Amino acid sequence: MSDTPKFGPAGNSESFAKAGFKESRDAPAWLAKMGLTAYEYQCGRGVHVGPETAAKIGAAARENGIAMSVHAPYFINLSSEERERMEKNIQYVLDAARAAHHLGASRIVVHCGGQGKLTRDRAMRNSHKNVRAILEALDAAGLGHITACLETMGKKSVIGSAEEVCELVAADERLLPCIDFGHLNARTGGRMNSADAVKTLFDLMERTIGLDRTRRFHAHFSHIEYNDKGEIRHLTFENDPGFGPDFIHVARETARRGYAPTFICESAGTQAEDACSMKLCFMEQLVVSNE
Repeated sequence: MSDTPKFGPAGNSESFAKAGFKESRDAPAWLAKMGLTAYEYQCGRGVHVGPETAAKIGAAARENGIAMSVHAPYFINLSSEERERMEKNIQYVLDAARAAHHLGASRIVVHCGGQGKLTRDRAMRNSHKNVRAILEALDAAGLGHITACLETMGKKSVIGSAEEVCELVAADERLLPCIDFGHLNARTGGRMNSADAVKTLFDLMERTIGLDRTRRFHAHFSHIEYNDKGEIRHLTFENDPGFGPDFIHVARETARRGYAPTFICESAGTQAEDACSMKLCFMEQLVVSNE
């Protein structure tokens, strides 16, 4: 793992297509020219990339120094106790992990899922059980080298607070959290938008999953509109009327602690450009922290 964070987009910015590119295998070289170092391949609506195409994208990523990750299908619900849903969860994760393997990615991002009519405690117990089943399935399929990153979520009705994700991840050393700062800001009504909030979050992570995994956590970042129920929609850095969060708080504390996470930007259409802004912000804070 590099001693500095990696930065990149979730999928392709609108500017990628406007530049005349049509194939995702062209994305790594394009991102490298922008100074970015990560790229998250999107399989949220299902895994539709074949082994040959994935291998070509992976080869381009290696050639250009781009770290790959994969977003697993959104359909996963780890809190479910229905056998059919539990089996589908496993299949979605295995499909994403196989794609990750061909892409040369070591990480897949996995959503937690809704609470539904279950109590919060029961939903968490089910989530623990389903995570164990997923890890066993990955091992059995020869995909144990793929790290599942459990994501913090943006709606209050969904399992995925910082505390819940850290509890789930703490159960097995092979797991990592995917800390989505925009989601946490949305589900807390804007309270993940200060230096103290980021410090408290990082302290929680170190306490529950240890310093090593905290240093190399996976992350999503975007500005997100929210209401009293949580997330509404992703914004761009430029068109945010004030929802936040501001990346400077994350950048400053990450630099101060010497963490080296992977930051994936999920802005709505300007994710590569905003990832560049995030990298610049971090580099400025790194200089300040070293003075």
